[in-house]
Amino acid sequence: MDDVRMRTGDRALMAGAAMLGWVGLLWVLEAIDLATGHSLDDHGISPREPGELLDLVPAAFLHDGWAHVASNSVPLLVLGFIAALGGLRRFAGVVLTVILIGGFGVWLTAPAGTVTLGASGVVFGLFGYLLVRGFVDRRPLDVVVGLVVAAVYGSLLQGVLPTDPGVSWQGHLFGLTGGVVAAFALRRPTTPRALTP
Repeated sequence: MDDVRMRTGDRALMAGAAMLGWVGLLWVLEAIDLATGHSLDDHGISPREPGELLDLVPAAFLHDGWAHVASNSVPLLVLGFIAALGGLRRFAGVVLTVILIGGFGVWLTAPAGTVTLGASGVVFGLFGYLLVRGFVDRRPLDVVVGLVVAAVYGSLLQGVLPTDPGVSWQGHLFGLTGGVVAAFALRRPTTPRALTP
């Protein structure tokens, strides 16, 4: 029992450290961006330009000002911590899946002449992942976690609607899609039950 608690405690520490480091990195990058006259914003996603495919990953770490990074920090910290409790390797796979599917969806569908950047696609992806993970893995505790996440962050779903021209609903929608895909692609293998005579 103590070993299980130690492992759970270690996972919580690692998940917390990873998310604090990630969110801290977002703030440092925004400080660098502002100090260099928004030079990092060139790494946002401009749709349907082949060279922009290289920016799918960096775009998820960049923001358009302090208010933008602040609005993403708390939900990223909370949802990322919960997702990372399942193990950092799996968490990295989830995040990479979300970034690539979300970014590619933006690249395909965003209006011409726009530049999309920010971690909100990852926030929506983690939300989608946590929402369905328990059902996919058939783990009752994760189902409960998903229901709590839905109750607390369910209003996020409004962000997938094209209601604000200054907000990338495409990034939100495809990020959410990436999270659901990640839940299925990275599901835990089920162990067959032994039959008793």
